[in-house]
Amino acid sequence: MTGFAVARGEHNGWALRMSLKSVNHRFLDVKLRLPEGFDLYESRLRQGVRQRVHRGHIEIHVSIQLASAAPLQINREVAHAYLHLAEEFRQQTDSRSEVDVVSLLRLPGVVTGIAPAVPESEDEQEQLGGALDACLQDALTKLGEMRRLEGQHLAQELRARADRIGQQAGEIRRLAVNLLPAFRRRLEMRLKELLSGVLVDSARLSQEAALLAERSDISEELDRLRSHLTQFDKLLAEGGEIGKKLDFLLQEMHREANTLLSKTPGVESEGLAITGLALEIKAEIEKLREQVQNIE
Repeated sequence: MTGFAVARGEHNGWALRMSLKSVNHRFLDVKLRLPEGFDLYESRLRQGVRQRVHRGHIEIHVSIQLASAAPLQINREVAHAYLHLAEEFRQQTDSRSEVDVVSLLRLPGVVTGIAPAVPESEDEQEQLGGALDACLQDALTKLGEMRRLEGQHLAQELRARADRIGQQAGEIRRLAVNLLPAFRRRLEMRLKELLSGVLVDSARLSQEAALLAERSDISEELDRLRSHLTQFDKLLAEGGEIGKKLDFLLQEMHREANTLLSKTPGVESEGLAITGLALEIKAEIEKLREQVQNIE
């Protein structure tokens, strides 16, 4: 799920800032940007994320700067290099323009502050690591709250789609009441036509037609679909790490929808209507499967 959070902290005169951005992803993918030289903290920060986030693409940007305004300095070596290049260019092009001081100061690397440095002692390194951990946990808490609110909204959408599937399944059940007798009568008529002139026991003929019609009975598929929908709603109400469970249920629901389509004869008006509803159910299930990929 998506979200954004910023947390700040301070340690020994250094201001810490950590920004987290989360976007949808099926698995956990963490990208971490630390100031130059601070790579020794990457592993512990990644571990801190994995302990609280299990799915999503997470981008983390860590900034470490002086808590007070850093004194500015001019890098004279860089400035002279720019002036030397400018003079060479002016001579080669016969240009009469001069380099003004303001433009020179705006060039990259001319004006610098004091860059942060990793503490030398292990104790100080661990103290800074603890401050970074605390900053990360604060940011993760804020991110989690934003993701929780988005999750509530997503759960409402999932329930709405599941309700539509339940309504469509109910309509299929209503249509199927008339479908089976009509299908049986049609089979009996067809068998009589095929066996015209052949002496056949009428009772046996009706029995065979009934068996063929029974194979097209979809009541069990509808019962299982209803059971899956009930379990789907319970999981949404329970919350927690339910993404994989929801995905499994939707796979089962998709299987039932396919069976509905394969067992429904499309020649009767009821059969055509059931086929259309089953296709709509499959479409809703596909949309649900896309959405639950974003749930942990």
